[in-house]
Order: sequence, then C-alpha cells, then structure tokens
Amino acid sequence: MGLFDKLFEKKICDICGGEIGLLGNRKLEDGNCCKTCAGKLSPFFSDRRSSTVEEIKQQLAYREANKAEVAKFNVTCTIGGDYTKLLLDEDNRKFMVTGARNLEDANPDVLDYSMVTGCTLDIDEHREEQKRKDAEGNMVSYMPPRYSYSYDFNVIIRVSHKYFDQITLRLNSSDVETTPEGGVPSNRPHNPRLDVNYREYEKMGNDIISLLTDVRQQVRDEIAAAAAPKTAATCPYCGATTIPDANGCCEFCGGAMG
Repeated sequence: MGLFDKLFEKKICDICGGEIGLLGNRKLEDGNCCKTCAGKLSPFFSDRRSSTVEEIKQQLAYREANKAEVAKFNVTCTIGGDYTKLLLDEDNRKFMVTGARNLEDANPDVLDYSMVTGCTLDIDEHREEQKRKDAEGNMVSYMPPRYSYSYDFNVIIRVSHKYFDQITLRLNSSDVETTPEGGVPSNRPHNPRLDVNYREYEKMGNDIISLLTDVRQQVRDEIAAAAAPKTAATCPYCGATTIPDANGCCEFCGGAMG
C-alpha cells in the first residue's frame, strides 16, 4: 500500500468503534482515537499520544463520573480574570478551573482542596521594538532602541491527580499592555508595576495563590489533627475521665472539653 493509499485508508476508533474521518485521527500508543472521544478527555491532560487504548477508556469513565460531581458542585466563590476562573464549593471543599459558562456541557474536572500541592504566578513578558520612519520613508530603529511591553498572567496550580499534575489558570484574555512613563515607548528602564493594569492582574494572581494555599493548609491541619493520638482528659462539667469525641466534647455529658 502506497503513502497516498495509507492517507485515505479507513480507520476505526478503538474507543467508541466509530469510523474516523479524514484528518480526524488522534493517535494513541497502541491504537487510534477519534476527535470526538479525544475531546471528552480532561483539558489538562497532555499525554494522549503515550497513552494506551485501555488508559484512555479508563479516563473517559472517570470523565463520565465527573459529570455527577459537576451537577453537585455548589459555586460559593468565584475569582479570576477574563479568560479562566477559579470556582470554589466551600461547603464540600472542592474547586474547579474553567472559562466555560455552561458547566454541564464543559464538564470541568472537580478537585478536592487536598489535591493542591503548590501554586505559582507566571508572568510572561513580551517585548517589541518600536521603529520610526526616516526621511526616505524606511522604518528604522530609534537610537538607542525603544520597546513596548505586554504581559500574560498565568497561575500555575500543581495538583496530585491521576491524569494531570498541573493546571494553568489564564487570567487575561488578551495581552496586558503597559504604558511607559510619559505615555510613549522609550529607552528608559521599564517598570511594569507602575501600570495599574499590571498591578491588577498581579494582585488577582496572588489572591488566588493565597486562597488555595490557605484552604490546602487548613485541610492538611485537620487531617493531621484527626490522625493524632487521643488522650484522656477530665471533663470540667461532669468530672468524668473521657476521651473527647470528634467535636471535642465529653462522651458522657456532651460538654465542650476544649
């Protein structure tokens, strides 16, 4: 079979069994996947080509079960920028990262607070040289060169998850351009923090990091406290020697032991 014949050879999706259209194949380590099945994978998953058919089937089963988690998710706090947002369900200690308006259709991954392992703010700077026209109409550099600057802001959330270990929360939908002092590009050292837009996105990113760090630590402290050995104490109300229950109360009279 020649190269041209292989290009147009009919392929079958090893996940759903459907026929894969031209240019619709998504290669797996040991098979083929149609773009419809690939589109159901987590948006944070990046190892499709090195995954087996069975591994993709397992992830799709997880993604199907995640729909029930989305349906139960009660948004109590929303924080983020123009592109993606962090949504919290504070009552159930869960979160999701998405830019979708229709959560049911998007099926964003629902994660527990305890899955967060770290957060950082990544600020990507873009520098573009500004030029001028000379007497002949040619675009030439200023002497010394002048530059304009723009930025992208991303919160990198590291997580302990079976299918991905990192979530990128993009704050801005378009480049954040900063205005140099004086309003025009210059050859002077550029300090983006003088720009109000830059400071706004920087604060937003740091607020998200602080929030996730705090809730993660709260959960870890509670887990550590629950695992700590219980010691007997004397109840100040009834005088009984007792080990406080899960609420820190006397098992006999219900009085607070703390």
